[in-house]
Amino acid sequence: MKKVLILGAGMVVKPIVQYLLNRGYKVTVATRTKSKADAMIDGHPQGTSLEWTVDDESTLDTLVATHDISVSLLPYAYHTMVAKKCIAHKKNMVTTSYVLPKMKALDEEAKAADILILNEIGLDPGIDHMSAMRIIDHVHNLDGKIEEFYSLCGALPAPEACDNPFNYKFSWSPKGVVMASNNDGRYLRHGKEIIVDPIDLFKSPFGVDFPDVGPLQVYPNRDSFPYIELYKIPETATMFRGTFRHKGWCESLDAIKRLHLITNDKMDFTGKTYADFIAMMIGAENSDNIRQKAAGYLGIGVDSYSLDAVEWLGLFSNKPMDRGEDTPFEITSDVMIDKMMIGREERDMVVMQHTFLASYPDGKREVIKSRMLDFGTLATDTAIARTVALPAAVGVEMLLEGKINAKGVHIPVIPEIYNPILDRLEDMDIKMIEEYGLPESEIIK
Repeated sequence: MKKVLILGAGMVVKPIVQYLLNRGYKVTVATRTKSKADAMIDGHPQGTSLEWTVDDESTLDTLVATHDISVSLLPYAYHTMVAKKCIAHKKNMVTTSYVLPKMKALDEEAKAADILILNEIGLDPGIDHMSAMRIIDHVHNLDGKIEEFYSLCGALPAPEACDNPFNYKFSWSPKGVVMASNNDGRYLRHGKEIIVDPIDLFKSPFGVDFPDVGPLQVYPNRDSFPYIELYKIPETATMFRGTFRHKGWCESLDAIKRLHLITNDKMDFTGKTYADFIAMMIGAENSDNIRQKAAGYLGIGVDSYSLDAVEWLGLFSNKPMDRGEDTPFEITSDVMIDKMMIGREERDMVVMQHTFLASYPDGKREVIKSRMLDFGTLATDTAIARTVALPAAVGVEMLLEGKINAKGVHIPVIPEIYNPILDRLEDMDIKMIEEYGLPESEIIK
C-alpha cells in the first residue's frame, strides 16, 4: 500500500487527507499540533498523526525516506527544505504554493533524481493555471491568438455571511490574507505596463458582475507579467491577474494601509490603548477625538465608510492593547482575526473567472469566458479547502499511479497534468463553465 506524507494541518488540509484515505492510501500527517491531525484523520485505520516541527530535520529526513511521496502544506518558506530531502531520497513532492526562485533552482537536481516537484497545484495558483491553459491551448490549436486575458479569483464569504463593514471573513490563512494586502501589482493592459505601488493597491478597483453572486470588485494580484511566458501567450496585449472582493474591502483596507496599520515596523506599544495606537501611527499628539484626527490625516470626511470599518474593529477605542514591542501588522491582523473568522454555520465561496479575447486567421474574433463558483457548507468543510486541497490530492494520486511523466520542478500548465486533474475535479463538482463565441462587448472594460 502506497504511503503519503502530509506536512502541516492548516485550514485547507482536511480534504486531501480524507480523499487519500478514502482512496486506499496510507497517510501520515506530521504537524506541530497533533490534535489537528487527529481530527482530520477521524479514526481512519490507515491514518497516522505525528507531532513534528520544522526544526526537526532529522525526523523529516526519516519521514520522507519512508513514504512514497511528500506533500508540503507548510508555510512557503519551508518548501525548499522539504524538496531537498525529496531529491536526496528520490521521492516525488507536491505543494500548493507559488514557485520561489530557490525552488526553481532545484529543477536540474530534481531531474537528476528522476522526480517531479509539482508546485502551484491548488486553487490560485492551481485551478486558475489549468483552466486557463485548457482554453489557451484550444485557441492555439486553431492557430488563434490570445489578444487579452484577465484571470480573476477570490475566496470570500457567501453573500448571506457578509455582515461586517469589510464584507469579508477569513476561511483560510488569516495572516496571509492581511499580509498580501502589502503586495504591489504589475500588469500589462492594452500594450502598456502598469505598476501599482503597495500603498495604491486598493485605490482603483474595477467591477465585475458575477452570475449568482452579484457585483464584485477586483484589484491587482501581484505581478502578472511572468504569466505571459508561463502561459505561452507572447502575443497578448493584456495580461491581468486580479483578486475578487465584495464592495467594502478595498475602501476599508486602503484606509488601514494609509493609517500605517499593517506595516512591519517594530515599535514599543507598552501601556497603549488602541486609540493610542492610531495616534502613534499618524503622528498625533494624543488620542483625543481620534476618529476625527484619522479623518483629517486621510483627508476624508469623519463619517466616511472606511472609518466605520476601523471603528467596528475597535481601533478607535480606549481599550488597552496589552502589547509590548510589536508590529502594527501583528496588532491589526490579530484584531481582524478575532472579529472576522467565518462562523461554523456560515458558508464561504470561491469565485473564479477567466476572460479572453481571441482572434483567428479567418478574421473571427470572440470573447471566451470560463467561470467557477463553489460554495462551502460549514467552516469545517469550506470551499477554499476543497478547491485548494483536492487538485493537490488528485496530483498525488496521479503520481502514485505513475500517470505523470514530467520530471523536475513544474507547475500544472502541461496537458498531461491539467486535463486529467480538471476532469477528476468535475467529478467532485468543482467545474469551470466555459462560454465561447461571446461578442467583443463582453471583454472587461
